[in-house]
Amino acid sequence: MSSSRASSAAAPTGAPAHAPAGPAPSPGASGTPGGTAAVVWGRAEQQDFRSRVRGALLGGAVGDALGAAVDPLPLAEIRQAHGPTGVLDLLPAYGRRGAITATTQLTLFTVDGLIRAQVRRDTGAWHPPTDLHRAYLRWSATQHDWGPDERRADDGWLAREEWLYQRRSPGRDTLGALREPTMGTLADPRNPDSPDPAAVARSAPFGLLVGWEPQLVFQLAAECAAQTHGSPASLLASGAFAVLVHGLTRGEGPATAVQRALAQLAARPGHESVTAALGAALDAVRQGPPTPEQVTGLGDARTPEGVLAVALYCALVGADLRHGLRLAVNHDGASATTGALCGALLGAMHGETALPPDWVAELEGRPTVLELADDFAMEMTQGPALHGPTTGAPGWLARYPRA
Repeated sequence: MSSSRASSAAAPTGAPAHAPAGPAPSPGASGTPGGTAAVVWGRAEQQDFRSRVRGALLGGAVGDALGAAVDPLPLAEIRQAHGPTGVLDLLPAYGRRGAITATTQLTLFTVDGLIRAQVRRDTGAWHPPTDLHRAYLRWSATQHDWGPDERRADDGWLAREEWLYQRRSPGRDTLGALREPTMGTLADPRNPDSPDPAAVARSAPFGLLVGWEPQLVFQLAAECAAQTHGSPASLLASGAFAVLVHGLTRGEGPATAVQRALAQLAARPGHESVTAALGAALDAVRQGPPTPEQVTGLGDARTPEGVLAVALYCALVGADLRHGLRLAVNHDGASATTGALCGALLGAMHGETALPPDWVAELEGRPTVLELADDFAMEMTQGPALHGPTTGAPGWLARYPRA
């Protein structure tokens, strides 16, 4: 995989290549910073897109919270503690029900970094991996500071959310990589031998860039994975997961989204283990009613390809979101991670209103997740009205500083 510095420079803004739902958007008169024609979103399209963005972020957070109390217990211990049906409802973790883990924290900072990349594009500084790395450094500060540092004027609003300044089982490899003086890249990745799926778990927001072509979504997810976890499986599983979310957010069916992910994988060396994992998930769908034993049989759900297989399988066979998420956390493996991935897939597919309302109501940080989701949707659909090379809404630039 080559660097995205050149490819990202040509990528469009948040406007869709084709509409997620409803009538196709119409080309506008003005140009975008990338030189492509601006696109006018219809009201129905904006509402559908916002619902899917909310669904992906809330769904991922709910799945993370559902699995948090049993991560990483094997299935036998989950059943011993919670009965033969395993986890059916939110359980106390980190002192409360609905608590999220570092997976959701990093996902939120990924969204923040993507918005900042769009805002900074006005200055001519267009290299999204760098903006994502800065966002991850802001998250890293939450893991060792007591609280927000008001002296850091360029942190933006998310880094000032006090509830995020709590350690929620962050991976040692992630923390170590973000203490390095330079950014990990595809040519020089961090932790190239780590089997940790943490990079995959934070990659859903790349799939929300519905105006990007799938190959660019895959590329950006892989480049940002390399900043903390540079094994081939981690890079490729992160890219494939982002492409799955991308297709579902654009309104494609699951079969089409999976085929797009497989096509992107096939073009990259070393893809065999991740491709096989997706194939195993598809094969399992045809092997009778879903059970925790079938989920466990998909492979090691503590690896990048393993969590991807479990999440996809549970999203495909779940009778509804509640059923799919329960399947995704009751197995041998990283329950919070697989729950988060499955929740993001289902939320992108069905939108926020399909999420279990009682779980959403108890979700830690729900106002922050919703605020960030709406900001992302607004930036992607109405960015030119918020900022430009010579102008900008003061409130928006205070939330997402260009510096």
